[in-house]
Amino acid sequence: MAELINMPKLGFDMKEGQLINWSKQVGDPVEKGDILAEIESDKATIEVEAFTSGTLLEVLVHEGDWVPIGAPIAVIGEAGEKVDLAALGVEEKGEAEPAAVADAPASAVDAKASAPEPEAAAPTMAADTNGKGLPGGVRASPLARRIAEDRGIDLKQVPGSGPMGRVVRDDVESFTPSKALTTPSAPAAPAGTPITIGATPVVVGPDDEVIPTPRMRARIGQRMVEAKLQAPHFYITTSIDMGAALSLRKEINEKLEAKGIKVSVNDMAVKAAALALVEYPNLNAAFNGDTIVKRGHVNIGIAVALDDGLINVVSKDADRASLSAMAANHRDMILRAREGKIRPEDVEGETFAISNLGAWDVEHFAAIINPPSAAILALATAQQVPVVDENGEIVVGWQMKATLSGDHRVTDGAEGAAFLQEFKQILEDPIRLLV
Repeated sequence: MAELINMPKLGFDMKEGQLINWSKQVGDPVEKGDILAEIESDKATIEVEAFTSGTLLEVLVHEGDWVPIGAPIAVIGEAGEKVDLAALGVEEKGEAEPAAVADAPASAVDAKASAPEPEAAAPTMAADTNGKGLPGGVRASPLARRIAEDRGIDLKQVPGSGPMGRVVRDDVESFTPSKALTTPSAPAAPAGTPITIGATPVVVGPDDEVIPTPRMRARIGQRMVEAKLQAPHFYITTSIDMGAALSLRKEINEKLEAKGIKVSVNDMAVKAAALALVEYPNLNAAFNGDTIVKRGHVNIGIAVALDDGLINVVSKDADRASLSAMAANHRDMILRAREGKIRPEDVEGETFAISNLGAWDVEHFAAIINPPSAAILALATAQQVPVVDENGEIVVGWQMKATLSGDHRVTDGAEGAAFLQEFKQILEDPIRLLV
């Protein structure tokens, strides 16, 4: 029986994704777990896996198309089976309209409840599919058009490798225009040209470079501005004696060496935070206007730095997982994030977050809450510093500063401090991580 494959969701705030590559073609056999396609969002590239075995009967969107989350992208069924889209709940609107929805830019998707912008309303994308009313007579994906415009490339010169000769991203990126045919680009702004950054006029100097804001950076900026404006933050910092935790980590890693698993300080911190959240569940919650949602699972988001931004992978049920299993899972998710091969389950369900800058020799910092979570924990570098021991003598010890950022609509300073004290006590008595 034919089944739909839908556009997956990469993070709770994702509204759309771009289908950048089909790994299978119509008619190919598919096994459960096979990679069908690659999807790109503001934050990362993810692989869409088949949840069932069969044959790829039909693809409903093209490479380069922007697709709203949850929208059908393909059909899997038995070889030779006739596809009845209406029976599958897909409204058949003719050949052009589905492509117009799939190719709609982000502005059109975000504003679907209101009147579409002139660009979104134009029949450009529908024309890309059926060859009628093409602007300039060129079939091209939205991404190909944007890249061509940025590079001053005339799309009429670019051979298309997509369906029906459609120009896709790879065609534009690999295209070398002839000097005689290249469309002249707009002249560069002369030195001393004023521009406005925010409300402040700024003069662009001869050594300055003005570039488009990357989608990931724009989305991070939007989310963080929303977080700071909407969530009243408070901050609490403590210093943690990490001597016992580092000694235990060394012992654990010696025993796990044969399995190829290595526990990091961050793994131990995630586990400690999860155990502390069990005791202080108000911090494992979300503000929702007239209600506060107390989460039933402790899922810790781990901030992963990428070349052009960051993404949070999520350690599910971190209070219940063993430290070794957690370490292996974190390693795999972080590797996929850095390789741009994130899976939807890697980033879904965060209830609390940790941002660890320990690798960069950071003494102290405070992080911005990642909505809808009510708190985030910022971890600095564990450093050897002079400390006063229990006998009143000055000795060398390992200290790490941890700063909790809390949403004052959900919790307050006293409760945040109690949580942070519990977190500290667990790391200073790290055998609690193993029982």
